[in-house]
Amino acid sequence: MDNLPAELLLNILGRIKRTADRNSVSLTCKRFHKLDNELRISMHVGCGLHPVCYALTSLCNRFCNLEKVEIIYSGWMSKLGKQLDDNGLLILSSCCPLLKDLTLSYCTFITDAGLSYLASCSKLTSLKLNFAPRITGCGILSLVVGCKALSVLHLIRCISVNSMEWLEYLGKHEMLEDLCIKNCRVIGEGDLIKLGPTWRKLKRLQFEVDANYRYMKLYDRLAVDRWQKQWIPCENMLELSLVNCVISPGRGLACVIGKCKNLEKIHLDMCVGVRDCDIVCLAQKSSNLRSISLRVPSDFSLPLLQNNPLRLTDESLKAVAQNCSLLDTVRLSFSDGEFPSISSFTLNGILMLIQMCPIRELVLDHVYCFNDVGMQALCSAQYLQILELVRCQEITDDGMQLAGQIPQLSTLRLKKCLGVTDDGLKPLVGSYKLDLLVVEDCPQVSERSVQGAAKSVTFKQDLSWMY
Repeated sequence: MDNLPAELLLNILGRIKRTADRNSVSLTCKRFHKLDNELRISMHVGCGLHPVCYALTSLCNRFCNLEKVEIIYSGWMSKLGKQLDDNGLLILSSCCPLLKDLTLSYCTFITDAGLSYLASCSKLTSLKLNFAPRITGCGILSLVVGCKALSVLHLIRCISVNSMEWLEYLGKHEMLEDLCIKNCRVIGEGDLIKLGPTWRKLKRLQFEVDANYRYMKLYDRLAVDRWQKQWIPCENMLELSLVNCVISPGRGLACVIGKCKNLEKIHLDMCVGVRDCDIVCLAQKSSNLRSISLRVPSDFSLPLLQNNPLRLTDESLKAVAQNCSLLDTVRLSFSDGEFPSISSFTLNGILMLIQMCPIRELVLDHVYCFNDVGMQALCSAQYLQILELVRCQEITDDGMQLAGQIPQLSTLRLKKCLGVTDDGLKPLVGSYKLDLLVVEDCPQVSERSVQGAAKSVTFKQDLSWMY
């Protein structure tokens, strides 16, 4: 081995993927140790980083080619030692000249000063901050001004980010491709207009409003006009996820949904104001759509709202079925409501999707309209591989016994389904048709009855949700 050229040894060591194996090989001899240090381009550390500055300096000096660093303090307590602070970020910026991807989770001691140190990382393309409560908009601005190559920015529970100059700068710079903003209290739907020309570069947008603390920004006349008059170019958008957002007709995020002609995935979770016309327009423009996930409030389906134009109906599902021939993943869910048995979608609408699209994965949560007739229809679903039924109380043993007749089904998950008993799963026992069967919190299904019903079986019973 001593006679092998360094290039060949680097190629051999590079094929070892498990960190434990790499560590073992690096202890074999000094040459392997040195080459392994050069090969390491990523590092994942947590609460064991102690004392933080000394440990971080040692690691960065040892692994001189680090490009990706993850520091996660999940579960941290004061007795575990001092957390990473601004000095730690100074060490990263000084000792990792090749740093491209940085993730900081639960690093509660870092401030704007630390982000200003990171601004010197000219190669940084991705920054993900999860629960950094001391970071403000000023710190984000200093970083995005310094890191010209930044294309991925995730801000999750950064509750002190208030000023929006950084959004305006990103809008003019036109480099951002992946933006994630979740539960940052002050950042509202209306602020996204500041992205301006950057909309044409965005490929992924995740925007989630904190449902427990909504900073309600009233739309003034100027803000409304800006959304209506500004052209929002979303041709490159591939993934769009909106949670707890207000979708106002003709403005705000409603201007985005219908213009993403290359969209592949959309997730709308508890978004108030979504109309049939929004989904119809989306379906007509986005023929490449492969995944759709809709979670709507059950309150939309109350009798007094039957004529409400904000209510989603089968018209949305029909448009998707007719225009999105590549659709293979569908998730439909309703939040708990006083009358969950009445839904805005009907069985006919769901069956249209199943019959007209190559559905590979179907997830139904609290969809009471789906019953044994729906299970029978699935027997002709040629592409269905994964089926998840959560709180679908109209499905009985008669319908569940048909699961084994779904041609390509390999994974079945049942959760909180009251109408299914041991008898419903009997046809599966011994057939080993399924690769995976998951049964959780179904009161009439016993652990004994599912043994042998799939190659791998997971069973859990916690009935506290019923009381």
